[in-house]
Amino acid sequence: MTTSDRVAEAGAWLLETGHRTLLTVTGGRFPKSVMGMLPVELHTVGRKSGKPYANLLSSPIQEDGTIIVVASKGGHSDHPDWYKNALATPDVSVTVDGETKPFHARTATADERATLWPRVVKVYRGYAGYQRNTDRQIPLLILEPR
Repeated sequence: MTTSDRVAEAGAWLLETGHRTLLTVTGGRFPKSVMGMLPVELHTVGRKSGKPYANLLSSPIQEDGTIIVVASKGGHSDHPDWYKNALATPDVSVTVDGETKPFHARTATADERATLWPRVVKVYRGYAGYQRNTDRQIPLLILEPR
């Protein structure tokens, strides 16, 4: 693993752990926004283990009940496990403001990504830096209500 991958993993872990701690300490009342984005908890099934997993993420775009999340992993050279799990078992659930609902996950098409990526970066400029730090194209996961 490269040094930049280690830094990306550490940053992602710190962000999720800090977010989860704040939610626990405040009884779920804070934070209502993370760097200008909606905090969401994505529930997936492990593609290898079959175990349930929950990951705290942030969504830069929400429209008509659809939620967009960015599989950046802080610019790591590999996709995050939660993204791989969602692709393997796309019927997921998402918790927002304490309410959990069923969603279907899919990767944005090339055309969708071309339209959405500039909007994502406008909400949080850090995603542009993450993209510069990796050779992989960072996918956008579209979560559509079931």
